[in-house]
Amino acid sequence: MRFLIPVFALLLSLSAPALAQNWDDVEAKAKGQAVFWNAWGGDERINAYIAWAGEQVEARYGVTVQHVKLADTSEAVARVVAEKAAGRLEGGSVDLIWINGENFASMKRNDLLFGPWTQNTPNYRYVDTVNKKTTTVDFTVPVDNLEAPWGMAQVVFMHDTAHVPSPPKSIPALLDWAKDNPGRYTYPQPPNFHGTTFLKQALIELAPDPSVLQEPATDVAAVTAPLWTYLDELHPLMWRRGEVFPQNGPAMTRLLDDGEVAIALSFQPAEASGLIAQGKLPETVRTFVLENGTIGNTNFVAIPFNAKAREGAMVLANFLMSPEAQAHKQDPAVWGSFTVLDVAQLSEKDQAAFARLDLGVATLSPGELGTTQLEPHPTWVATLEDEWARRYASGK
Repeated sequence: MRFLIPVFALLLSLSAPALAQNWDDVEAKAKGQAVFWNAWGGDERINAYIAWAGEQVEARYGVTVQHVKLADTSEAVARVVAEKAAGRLEGGSVDLIWINGENFASMKRNDLLFGPWTQNTPNYRYVDTVNKKTTTVDFTVPVDNLEAPWGMAQVVFMHDTAHVPSPPKSIPALLDWAKDNPGRYTYPQPPNFHGTTFLKQALIELAPDPSVLQEPATDVAAVTAPLWTYLDELHPLMWRRGEVFPQNGPAMTRLLDDGEVAIALSFQPAEASGLIAQGKLPETVRTFVLENGTIGNTNFVAIPFNAKAREGAMVLANFLMSPEAQAHKQDPAVWGSFTVLDVAQLSEKDQAAFARLDLGVATLSPGELGTTQLEPHPTWVATLEDEWARRYASGK
């Protein structure tokens, strides 16, 4: 997901608006505001969670939440860019964005974000910034209190044990498995974030020196050549011979449910358990990770520089970081998104709420999730997506 932001040479540099003096003032100003939360709308469970959070915030703080469902984060970024270009420096149409690292880097670089502000929210003190480093660094870019963490994500693979009792544990092994099981694997078409993430995961294993991925993209042809060689061999072995790709993650898991594929990927370690509980995956599905680790990151929300309901957005973000909202979201029956909080620092009551969660039969423990691989620098995303489209978008 990306959007190239032009340089507006004639626009004055915007300083961050002053925050209210204390949180009581923020809540008072937020009451009666309507927050237009721009967030991906492609998953029913996530949409239901967003609706629940909106109901809670309205009942407790008098803040109305409108979920603006996006197919791609760049849609919201484009609106903010257009408003700045038109001189709409206040009263913007986007109040909160569920943002990904690439778009965060672009918006931060172009002064399109409000803040810093997250350090002033009461629930931020519970965030585990020590052991969960990606709560403070987003795709190699320092967060600098310009976005609020609200969920942890890590790549896992789901496999149907009825057909794949011993899943492949590396990207090369996946190719070997596909040779023996043609048509039984696929991934969503980039720039869908699941599809792009598969490209990044494969590149981390296949690149001659994966450490270069932590820096801005250079020597692209040499670094990415092994990936394209790999995909050239993998695609003819995939579902529909790699000529058609599922649109997104839910479409991919439906193929797993229907038995058309036997392995799928997810960015939520508890997703398989949640879908099994809902009858949307066979009970024989389990989760695995690669032996050298998988990509992990943090989900964030950010406030554009010209947001109209700035205080309401902060109140909503603060609620999303609350122990109550975090425990509800970690429930696989709800979403299964792991918490950003340091649970050990919570009250006994809140710790008990997390302890009561049944993470499900297909969910790996934190220890079993293994090493977390860092996201590449955001400049690699555009490079990978553009080259993938040039090579494969036509189905060749």
